[in-house]
Amino acid sequence: MADLHEVLRVFIGSDGRGGNALGVVRDGAAVPSRAERQALAAELGFSETVFVDDAAEGVVDIYTPSVRLPFAGYPLVGVAWLLGVGTLRPEAGEVAAWQDGEVTWIRARPEWVEGKRTVRYGSVAEVEGLPAPPPGVGWEYAWAWADEEAGVVRARGFPRRGDGVVEDEATGAAALVLTGELGRGLDVRQGVGSRILTRVNGDGTVDIGGRVDRT
Repeated sequence: MADLHEVLRVFIGSDGRGGNALGVVRDGAAVPSRAERQALAAELGFSETVFVDDAAEGVVDIYTPSVRLPFAGYPLVGVAWLLGVGTLRPEAGEVAAWQDGEVTWIRARPEWVEGKRTVRYGSVAEVEGLPAPPPGVGWEYAWAWADEEAGVVRARGFPRRGDGVVEDEATGAAALVLTGELGRGLDVRQGVGSRILTRVNGDGTVDIGGRVDRT
């Protein structure tokens, strides 16, 4: 199997904390089959691992430790920062990408996200007091308003897939879904210190942005 060339932190908080660890295999051709890619993603154990099949064209392939994803937010933000390309091409469709100061942005559609259910709680304290994971099955994005007027949300993400990822430190796709549901831009504070920015566009797309760096 291929060496893991990069490990990034995606959606780093303003104070430098947080950020979800992302594995990036630059030479996707060295791991050609989906079965091999799935096995490597499971071995690495990150929330997600992305394989770059064509760096110039932005063609990428995304895996959790247990499933392949046609779209995912934080891997695309991370690989956009790493490759510096204007378009990424996961299976779901073309994703515009750009840099604005320290923030890397992508533009995507909420309908590309599969299986992530948002659950609103009454307070930040309730979200922070949840066990990891909370009872139940299926992906839960637990959230509450920290400052509704300012659009600040406190969130935690629980995949509940049984593959060793108990809680996501930062989840761009779930933030995308929540933004689409609420119809407004958000400033999401997830996990122990991650920050995800979102904006709504008139054509139904949503911009997702955050800070990225190497580990």
